[in-house]
Amino acid sequence: MTSPEAREEAVLEAVRQRRELVNEAIPEALPIQRPERLYEASRYLLDAGGKRLRPTILLTTAEALADVEPLSQGYREFPTLDERSIDAMAAAVSVEVIQSFTLIHDDIMDDDDLRRGVPAVHQEYDLETAILAGDTLYSKAFEIMLETGAEPDRAVDALEILATTCTKICEGQSLDVDFEQRDDVTPEEYLEMVEQKTAVLYAASASLPAILQGADQETIDALYGYGLDIGRAFQIHDDVLDLTVPSEELGKQRGSDLVEEKQTLITVHARDQGVRIEDLVDTEDVERVTESEIDDAVAELEHAGSITYANERARELVDQGKDRLEVLPDNEARKLLCDIADYLIERGY
Repeated sequence: MTSPEAREEAVLEAVRQRRELVNEAIPEALPIQRPERLYEASRYLLDAGGKRLRPTILLTTAEALADVEPLSQGYREFPTLDERSIDAMAAAVSVEVIQSFTLIHDDIMDDDDLRRGVPAVHQEYDLETAILAGDTLYSKAFEIMLETGAEPDRAVDALEILATTCTKICEGQSLDVDFEQRDDVTPEEYLEMVEQKTAVLYAASASLPAILQGADQETIDALYGYGLDIGRAFQIHDDVLDLTVPSEELGKQRGSDLVEEKQTLITVHARDQGVRIEDLVDTEDVERVTESEIDDAVAELEHAGSITYANERARELVDQGKDRLEVLPDNEARKLLCDIADYLIERGY
């Protein structure tokens, strides 16, 4: 059995290799043109970095479906299942552009100052330019997806998935905002919100290759389910990390979700166990909360079994997602998709 350390190393190397190729493709798909300030702002977060995990999932799924060795085929002319070819890299860039669009608008809504170690777009430029940059990325993603060269019916289906994904992300964000005003959110409601806000873009990334390469509906649905499962697990694990990883490793104050009274699967479960979530932390300012306050809150959440519950739920979702990959040929790319799923709930910061 592969150790978590070896698995993490393999995943990070696979992501690094594909990230370099995606980074080379982004300027080609989204060049700086007039008006320069708009396109500079649109490219700002894309140029600032990011792991490119979603494009990696898309490209690796394409390799698994085609049953080829990872990185053995050029992504610009990638084989379909009926001996044609598509530009899989265009699809990969499209989903990363959608991801960047959501981050710009998230930072505006949350009034966050930093993203990926640099000032947020609305801080580096201005609010108006940031909104326009996000809108530009949203529309450009569809233009880029049209460059895959897929058969017309498959291209239409891919655009439908992309459009539905964007709608669901907005719905999930709206639910997240609504939940901040409620103290009766159920675990099922929370998982629904996470599915829409976070997991659907993973689902799109995993299923788009199947659509573009001409796979059957059973395969498309299974891969979409894989993305939903690992995307939900990823967010649940993030909730755990917010409480358990030291602030210096997180890059933000540990326990900030608690201070800001954000709903997580942990707090939803704890409330069901009789924990008064609103009393866990007295300080209302993230900058002023002490480590001892967070330690005490975490101890109470652990006593309620809520952190264990979240970890177990994330593991269940990952195992379920990995089972869905049985529709794929048994090859190295499929193994890598399994490793990515495990990595998402084993990683630190």
